[in-house]
Amino acid sequence: MRTIRLTMAQALLRFLDAQYVELDGFEHKFVHGVMGIFGHGNVTGLGEALEYGDSSLRFIQGNNEQGLVHAATAFAKQKNRLGIYACTSSIGPGATNMITGAATATVNRIPVLLLPGDSFSSRQPDPVLQQIETPWDHTINANSAFKPVSRYWDRIERPEQLMVAVLNAMRVLTDPVETGAATLCLPQDTQAEAYDYPDYFLAKRIWHIDRRPLNPRSLHEAATLLSKAKKPLIIAGGGVHYSQAADTLRDFAETFGIPVGETQAGKSAMSWKDSMSVGAIGVTGTSAANLIANDADVVLVVGSRLQDFTTASKQIFSPDVKLLHLNISQYDGLKMDSVALHADAKSGLETLKKSLQKSGYQTNPEYRKLVAQLQSEWNIEVDRLYKLTSEEGNVQTLIVGALNEFMAPEDVILCAAGSLPGDLHRLWRSELPKNYHMEYGYSCMGYEVAGGLGAKLAMDQGELYVIVGDGSYLMLHTEILTALKEHVKINVVLLDNSGYQCIRNLQMEHGSVGFGNEFRYREKNSDRLTGEITPVDFKKYAEALGVKAFYANNVSEFRELLRTTRNEDVSTLIEVKVLPGTMTGGYHSWWRVGVPEVSNCETTTDSNLKMSEEIRKARAY
Repeated sequence: MRTIRLTMAQALLRFLDAQYVELDGFEHKFVHGVMGIFGHGNVTGLGEALEYGDSSLRFIQGNNEQGLVHAATAFAKQKNRLGIYACTSSIGPGATNMITGAATATVNRIPVLLLPGDSFSSRQPDPVLQQIETPWDHTINANSAFKPVSRYWDRIERPEQLMVAVLNAMRVLTDPVETGAATLCLPQDTQAEAYDYPDYFLAKRIWHIDRRPLNPRSLHEAATLLSKAKKPLIIAGGGVHYSQAADTLRDFAETFGIPVGETQAGKSAMSWKDSMSVGAIGVTGTSAANLIANDADVVLVVGSRLQDFTTASKQIFSPDVKLLHLNISQYDGLKMDSVALHADAKSGLETLKKSLQKSGYQTNPEYRKLVAQLQSEWNIEVDRLYKLTSEEGNVQTLIVGALNEFMAPEDVILCAAGSLPGDLHRLWRSELPKNYHMEYGYSCMGYEVAGGLGAKLAMDQGELYVIVGDGSYLMLHTEILTALKEHVKINVVLLDNSGYQCIRNLQMEHGSVGFGNEFRYREKNSDRLTGEITPVDFKKYAEALGVKAFYANNVSEFRELLRTTRNEDVSTLIEVKVLPGTMTGGYHSWWRVGVPEVSNCETTTDSNLKMSEEIRKARAY
């Protein structure tokens, strides 16, 4: 057996550089590089290996560890989980900064490899700088906090342990069912220890992603239910994209005349122009999709987690609806007491199509006519909202519409949190798969700019547009500097409405007058946050970092600046002031939140009574 003497950190990078995935006969290099910030705990181990080691992995230096994990997540999401970046940090705060990013990746079923530095495995110099000491269990430290948000977790305390640990991490990262954050904690002394690694451990390795077929029993059950459906509906989730099943879904829907509603993760699987596309579904859904869902007798869910925004807190369907769920994950497929069709989305739809064709199934002409009518009515509503103006200032939907109309089909829009995801989910007209990038599993504020960096790294063509509110931008935007350093152009459209207006709207919908969600000075007399709006010059802020930044006072200026920024070579930012409360409202949907039974505010207790009435209409589980 031939061996190569390497430090653990050097062997780790050599191994990662040799990993590939295969899907449908096509190989893809899996690990493209490492993002990180060096500190004690990783700089003299992994840092040395990156600087002097024998690997082709690119190192991207960031400004915030959470932001880098978001960037890595966005990269993997845009790559349909066929490519990743690893992320490294120092011990202590550097590591714990990554935890929110880890949760975001895991909730969204996106593969991210995390390599936080760790305390000494020898324990000889303990306690070291930034080490959290747990008197009752010395094995617990800051990195233990990754356990609940990771799909795989390990601490490599001996260099030879690397071989088992990293194979298990790769198993999880390349498994469509298990994937999410994989965390390998790297004690700083172990990183530098040498071991004679067998050469076959470091050789090229291909991880095969096999499509799980639909078994005959499930096929028969699904085909039987669908063949009797009078008002069927398909819900397309993120699994459609990750299975590369967008064309298959479109063909399936048009063959049988079944309308398709899309989750946030599933949006752009259908073009808005497709005859069976009824757009977004759920709390942030269209009137077309939600009205069809209200009256559907059979719903075929394809690759979704069925979170509360999709199901309108389990109230969107009739109590008598039959749910079929085609999902590679049995856990997700059983939600809401669905008939679980445990299979890959693409192969499952192909098999189901053949079976339904044998029965000659088609929806009736009246149902198709209704779908077309609801589509038309919704398109009229989108046109109205895209032209909505106010003498008081810029309307948010007007700005969104101008951006939508300007962008080319191959361009990508990216967003995550606030009121914008609702507007984009409902209104955005997508034409091509993967041109809509929304992180809404965790709805993590701060994902946007960092995610823009990662998504752009994954793109072969087109411009990347980050649309973000002022609240989310202020929370985390520092990776725009990383984009500049890496010569990766992203375009930021910043809509400033002076606060967390989405949450303020939620407050007001449930009886409050609005508290603690606008960016205001504290009044000295009342000691409350009810003073003047705090002004922030985002243009100057961005310019100080080296970004080409602009103000748009109105929609005409905004359209002109979109043309200007498209021709820039560096990252850009357009700041637009928009009126609070000019986002879209609900369309035949409902969302359950906790409203106090007892309050000094009468409108709040009234809201609680209304909420109780709605809860009684929802499915129990």
